[in-house]
Amino acid sequence: MSPAPGALGQVNAKPRLNIGAVRSSFAPWADPAATPLVRFEAVTKRFGGETAVDAVSLDIYQGEFFALLGPSGCGKTTLMRMLAGFEAPDAGRITLAGEDLAGRPPHLRPVNMMFQSYALFPHLSVAQNIAFGLKQLKKPKGEISARVDEMLALVRLEGLAHRKPDQLSGGQRQRVALARAIAPNPKMLLLDEPLGALDRKLREETQFELMALQQRLGMTFLIVTHDQEEAMITADRIAVMRAGRLVQIGRPADVYEAPNSRYVADFIGDVNLFEARVEADDGDIIRLASAEAPSGLEAVEESEVPPGSTAWLAVRPEKIRVHLDPPPPGPNRLEGVVADIGYLGDWTTYLVELPGGRTIRAARANASRVVERPVDWDDRVWLTFDRDSAVVLTR
Repeated sequence: MSPAPGALGQVNAKPRLNIGAVRSSFAPWADPAATPLVRFEAVTKRFGGETAVDAVSLDIYQGEFFALLGPSGCGKTTLMRMLAGFEAPDAGRITLAGEDLAGRPPHLRPVNMMFQSYALFPHLSVAQNIAFGLKQLKKPKGEISARVDEMLALVRLEGLAHRKPDQLSGGQRQRVALARAIAPNPKMLLLDEPLGALDRKLREETQFELMALQQRLGMTFLIVTHDQEEAMITADRIAVMRAGRLVQIGRPADVYEAPNSRYVADFIGDVNLFEARVEADDGDIIRLASAEAPSGLEAVEESEVPPGSTAWLAVRPEKIRVHLDPPPPGPNRLEGVVADIGYLGDWTTYLVELPGGRTIRAARANASRVVERPVDWDDRVWLTFDRDSAVVLTR
């Protein structure tokens, strides 16, 4: 069974660290008196003998941009489809604005869904596609016309109202689908892999546009995606799913900088994991012993970790410094040989092979065009990282 909302990964907390570079005052989930817009209560869905969603409990708040993130088959789309009314839970219940949605068909739910394929009507113009839902609601013609004009301006397609979908680019079709979904002014917009059909550059631009649009409207958005970057950029909070269960819920910075398990650490971005034995917990500092780090490992850690237990130290590549000269002796110091280098323009990634054969990934931002002492293949290098750059994981 999934832990209660907000309780995932919280154990014996020490004074909380300030995690991540982004600070936002929008945090209704932190207010015990706040009432969620949507509540999943121990929701389960099975298909034959397979459990797609396993007793999931989750709260989503008014005005929140919430992301369900996970690999294919983890249950994220099924969870969204149950909210939309396309699937019914086998157990548990879903409420929206305090009302149980059980038995209510999709067209009578105050939510709209935007599909990955966009599902535009090829025989209708851009304006007619946007107007479709309003006509189904039997809105007056004058109101429909005004609303279509408003939506065209919102998604910056004013000059394309009379074009057909096959006369539009992929990005323009995506905007039409978004405008059509927003036009009836639903309480919540559901986005199923909405940017999957776009090329990388356009997808990156659209992520920021989508976030800005949601903030401008103040509407609650729920996005389903397997793309970690998409979830990190757009969402106020992310729920990471695995095998039908929620494994961690938090702000993007919390999920990235303070994963609660090896699964989350590995799924969200790149990570180096060192298996180790906990030697001491000296208040804020955890000391660990690992065969891969002869000088020992240390980390600043909020949770209590029993000495003698097995743990894994997670360190992101960008937290690791690469030295051509030996740094002073001390913990969090590794030595190896550069096995490979990947130049990505904004970043350079180094694969460093340790004496035991293990390869560590380190990354450096290319802040300058000129490098005085470039690191080369087969160079002997030393790797270091700070105590507060590592996370101790116990599972």
